[in-house]
Amino acid sequence: MPATMMNARVPTEMKKVSISAKRQITIPQKFFTMLGFDTEAECLVRGNELVIRPARNNMGGEFAEQILADLIAQGYSGADLLERFKRAQRQVRPAVEAVLEEGKRVAALEAGYATYEDVFGGEEEE
Repeated sequence: MPATMMNARVPTEMKKVSISAKRQITIPQKFFTMLGFDTEAECLVRGNELVIRPARNNMGGEFAEQILADLIAQGYSGADLLERFKRAQRQVRPAVEAVLEEGKRVAALEAGYATYEDVFGGEEEE
């Protein structure tokens, strides 16, 4: 990665907001528009920060073409294809999250890991 990208600072804007008795906040209009919020938001904890960002509606869409090709190759079509596609798309994000969580455990040495040789074996001699 170029040094300029590594050292680049992302401009930060901050605005203090009130929290109601029901733990509700109002996203300032400028931030709402700038970030492209619609009707839903995702809330996550990152360290000691609460991150609120626009909800991602494209759950698993990154693999849509591969999922469809695989289902079509399996012989699905019509309404059955659509239902199985939706089901497969919903499984992508949890699967990726599980892989990332396993990576964190391995990085923290809380879990074992597989090497390239474990997965593919040693080099074969010809």
